[in-house]
Amino acid sequence: MHYRRSILPNGLRVISEHMPGIRSIAVGCWVDTGTRDENPNEAGASHFLEHLLFKGSERLSGREISERFDAIGAESNAFTSKDHTCFWAKLLDEDLFEGLDLLAEMLQRPAFRPQDIESERQVVIEEINMSEDDPSDLAHEEFTRAVFAGHPLEAPVLGTRESIRAMTRDDLSGYWKRRYGVGSTVIALAGSVDHDSAVSMIDDLFGGWSGDPVEHEYAPLEPKPRVRVVTRPTEQAHIVLGGAGLDRADERRWSFEVLNHVLGGGMSSRLFTEIREERGLAYSVYSFRLAYADAGAWGVYVGTTPDRAATVLELIRNEIDKLVQDGITPAELERARGSIRGGLALAMEDSSSRMVRLGRDELVGAPHLSVDERIAKIEEVTADDVLTVARTVLTGPKAIGAVGPFGAADLEEFAS
Repeated sequence: MHYRRSILPNGLRVISEHMPGIRSIAVGCWVDTGTRDENPNEAGASHFLEHLLFKGSERLSGREISERFDAIGAESNAFTSKDHTCFWAKLLDEDLFEGLDLLAEMLQRPAFRPQDIESERQVVIEEINMSEDDPSDLAHEEFTRAVFAGHPLEAPVLGTRESIRAMTRDDLSGYWKRRYGVGSTVIALAGSVDHDSAVSMIDDLFGGWSGDPVEHEYAPLEPKPRVRVVTRPTEQAHIVLGGAGLDRADERRWSFEVLNHVLGGGMSSRLFTEIREERGLAYSVYSFRLAYADAGAWGVYVGTTPDRAATVLELIRNEIDKLVQDGITPAELERARGSIRGGLALAMEDSSSRMVRLGRDELVGAPHLSVDERIAKIEEVTADDVLTVARTVLTGPKAIGAVGPFGAADLEEFAS
């Protein structure tokens, strides 16, 4: 197998992959909690905690944590999604214990000092402001809220200004106590790592931690035509059009990956060729997929001149209709296979990418497939498989999220 996996006596899972010929190690502490797990008084708490855990533990201040990471030349950060949070560092192999010690302090003994909460509260609000000032980000957020409306995945990762301002120390501490523990955590490592040595270090630093596995609220997605528009006098219309997709365990996801590449996943894709190369109607146009345990989505983003928005949306709809009607060509299938194959190989040359794949798959219970196994799955996809997925996924109700000088009524015909 390309990885090794151990479970400590307290239940903490450790998974690693050795990569010969490099000196660095990427280590990530993956916590099985995200936006979908928050109560109403905790909206945005997962992301807020991501910030706060860097502000210091009972033993270390935030400045001391930063200085110690800097002293070993490590890169460190964290990210939050709708269903997980990851705290990571990339460092020299000889500094692994130091990096793990800092991560252990942050996760197990956060201080929640009132002055740190107040200063970071404003930082999070500034991040919300920054996101809302980016019309592309905002269009994606509006699309997500439209396609997952009424579902636990609907809530924004950052929360809202109102929820962040109202969140108390007890809210944050209570969320950490409820969602953080060995039962909800995976530690993943990739690079110049010796598994047995890493497990010994982790046992020393995390062996006294406790906590049960956590649960999630799963629900079926009920797609309906929805349009969410933020009306602004922008120079470009930023539009995301899509619909419900496949969940992350669906075996059709390999065919869906090929379909996404043909539709808008590269510079030879149908949307890029038709809308940018041949007509010059947009600088950026691409398609994407979102996949979670109980639901998924697909979408197409485009930025174009507002008075051309209807034309571009009609072109997108036409390309989708062609895929549903006729599927893809043998040449498109081979290009997609080759592109995905190359992308997988390139990504696996980076220790951070391997750590992310290991940690995420272990956390969500996905199979740990090697590069060769993933390539084999793609090679098995046929044009008929892609056509079947296109007719299943692309024909449902559409959701639209947009930012521009227009209203929802101007776009409703494209969501039917």
